[in-house]
Amino acid sequence: MRPKADIETLFSAEQIQDRVDRLAYEITQSIGTDFLLISILKGSFVFSADLIRSLHRSGATPQIDFLTLSSYGSATESSGHVEIKKDIDEIVKNKSILLVDDILESGRTLAFAKNILSDRGALSVNLCVFLNKPGKRKVQIEANFIGFDCPDKFVVGYGLDYAHYFRELPFVGSLR
Repeated sequence: MRPKADIETLFSAEQIQDRVDRLAYEITQSIGTDFLLISILKGSFVFSADLIRSLHRSGATPQIDFLTLSSYGSATESSGHVEIKKDIDEIVKNKSILLVDDILESGRTLAFAKNILSDRGALSVNLCVFLNKPGKRKVQIEANFIGFDCPDKFVVGYGLDYAHYFRELPFVGSLR
């Protein structure tokens, strides 16, 4: 059963769409139009879908793949242990990669994914995150492209969840 929640809006649907469009332009200007976009599931699926359409409007023609990693389960904080639930299908050797995730907090998940792709021979691995929480880092890693800096609150919506609920919200909000 879905938990009852009072949610304070942090980023509206309009703010998100505007930022995603600008982010796509920044990405194509920086890394070009031909790359492999790898979306880390499940949290980034909404952001990735919107970003892919915006990248198309900016002239990009990326290949697309998905990587499912887990470090949260149903908790509100990372366990610190990252595991692959579903690996990518594409070969990354000698390819430019845009790794897309919903949120950069501890850095463990993105560092884990970036290291795997680098070890497999990726030409480059650029990181794109929808939300950035720099005060929560446990691992030294920074994103190349950031949607929004986020306050230190537990957030839901736009693909982000609490116990697999609230992903459908068109905005990002914090649970009160």
